[in-house]
Amino acid sequence: MQQNEADTPKASFDRAKAFMRAGDPALAERICRQALNAFPRDANLLCLLGATLIRQDKAQQAEHTLSRAAQLYPTFSRAQEGLAEALILQGKLPEALEALERAEKLEPASASVKIKKGRVLDALGRNDEADTLYEESIRLTPNREDLVRGIRLQRMGNLREAERIYQAVLAKDPEDVDALRLLAGIAMQAKQHGDAEVLLARAVEIAPDFYQGWMDLGNAQREQDRLDEALESYRRAMRLKPELPQPYTGAGMALGMAGRHAEAIEMFEAGLAQGPAHAGALAGLGHVQKTVGDQAAAIDAYRRCVEHNPWHGEAWWSLANLKTYRFSAEDVATMEAEVAAERTNDEQRAHFQFALGKAYEDAGDHARAFEYYRQGNENRREREKYDPVQTIDMHDQCIEVFTREFFEQNAGRGDPRPDPIFIVGLPRSGSTLIEQILASHPDVEGTHELPDMSRVARSIGTGRQDRLSYPRAVRELGADDLARLGATYLDKTRRHRETDAPRFTDKLPNNFTHAGLISAILPNATIIDARRHPLDSCLGSYKQLFARGQPFTYDLFELGEFYLEYRRLMAHWHEVLPGSILEVQYETVVEDLEGQVRRILEHCGLAWHDDCLRFYETDRAVKTASSEQVRQPIYKGALHRWRHYETELEPLIEILAPVLRDLPADWQPASLRSA
Repeated sequence: MQQNEADTPKASFDRAKAFMRAGDPALAERICRQALNAFPRDANLLCLLGATLIRQDKAQQAEHTLSRAAQLYPTFSRAQEGLAEALILQGKLPEALEALERAEKLEPASASVKIKKGRVLDALGRNDEADTLYEESIRLTPNREDLVRGIRLQRMGNLREAERIYQAVLAKDPEDVDALRLLAGIAMQAKQHGDAEVLLARAVEIAPDFYQGWMDLGNAQREQDRLDEALESYRRAMRLKPELPQPYTGAGMALGMAGRHAEAIEMFEAGLAQGPAHAGALAGLGHVQKTVGDQAAAIDAYRRCVEHNPWHGEAWWSLANLKTYRFSAEDVATMEAEVAAERTNDEQRAHFQFALGKAYEDAGDHARAFEYYRQGNENRREREKYDPVQTIDMHDQCIEVFTREFFEQNAGRGDPRPDPIFIVGLPRSGSTLIEQILASHPDVEGTHELPDMSRVARSIGTGRQDRLSYPRAVRELGADDLARLGATYLDKTRRHRETDAPRFTDKLPNNFTHAGLISAILPNATIIDARRHPLDSCLGSYKQLFARGQPFTYDLFELGEFYLEYRRLMAHWHEVLPGSILEVQYETVVEDLEGQVRRILEHCGLAWHDDCLRFYETDRAVKTASSEQVRQPIYKGALHRWRHYETELEPLIEILAPVLRDLPADWQPASLRSA
């Protein structure tokens, strides 16, 4: 009797494999078990059954199945490789290494075996051996020679040629997941995160067990603030490589961004359970603990990070960025050695340079401090994309579009809800203090720097055939459009809210550009402009290494020009929106706290509350550089710090002279008073 082709082991294997690729390992498992009832010794079915169990986190069952396959077929490398994966899931790394070594002897040319063995060696701390295996795997995989050439070009900054190579590989082999991932990496470098996500989603669709693909997909989703999706991608990576700290670290970062700080801490600690010295997990843990106000725990995490990883500049800068931490002479010597080390890349070197600037500033050596700040800024500026002409053009367009006539014609339109309080201005100008004061009021929730107004602005004009974009496209909007955009902003910011307080803050300083749009789509929202002495404001930005954004701050000339542009646009907003924006001068708040708090609350339509004077007692998460300073009572030590650097700031003073000459005489630099 002839056997039905549909009942053969191969047919069952192919069906189960198809369901695995479709993301249904449970159904694939059932198909394998049914087939094994008829063919209990089929090696391919046993190995595939083990793979379905691994995908479902049934590591012990997978180990039992794959051990049987390895015993039945001791020369079948796939059984040994699968057994190793099941052992890794259970943290049995030495046993996994033994299985991979057996697989490697059976199939010396297997790139996947070498990669898995390298990862186990990495987890066991045998990094040099792991690196050798990674290099060997590159030489064994199809298209690797081309991909390695592309990687080298990408590292040299030749992105266009690298992109061409990756696309040529994909033209030959559309399912080369490494080429898809590398091409996505170029998109990420160009901040085209949506394009990167499309490529990575294709990669993990082709290879659902592609660990690095899931990690990169999570990163692309996190960059787009799609945090729930990013968390799911990181969890997929965790299931594939539970012994590695990286997916826990990525998930911790996403949870921190979502304001789920307790969960973030748990996730970072889970990562550290897998790799106690992992720099990203330790630094991420410190960041969250700093945000929630546990300074001692943050310092402990950062110190553990630099003790294990003295090269990790971000952790050193994070200690400096606490603003209240003081480095020892030994710390300074370590950082200076890392700055001089050839192995230190430019990004890490910038972290060290800014941290050393802060260390020498605290020691009173302002000349040496400024030299390190100068080096750090020059270093960072080389890797920033900033065109001052684009800034001027954007401001010109805002002035052209948002006129008094525009606001008269659109009066009464937009979403009428008064919920948001926007605190705008330049970085390091006292906005965090204003937010902390307001967040101490029972009717206000502090929600930090939100990206949503910029996203609403960028959406205006999207899809228009005439390519008219924001801000000029605003003139084409009707009453319903303005109300819809206001509602969109309020809906998007809901995810940042944790309480039912009727009002909330959005303290993204750069929203000063969008004051006209805010007034059009949210006519009852409140806007506060945080001001500080121009030189203190600019110097504070120049001394700050921002995690992202603010590219204008890394050159004194560009910084001064941007400050003048900010003042020009704010003058326009005051002209076309008279009385709508409250200016709050940092120095005046320091000198007259109660008087300024009353002004701020009155402008926001809030009743007086004594807690606003005791803002430093308010227990809330604070993400900005001033997080530790606003947890202390008002102090005058931050006033006129620019005087320590008056000589070094002469180029900035020259640019800002038109503004500085309008200040009180005792606020002016000596060079202007004597002129």
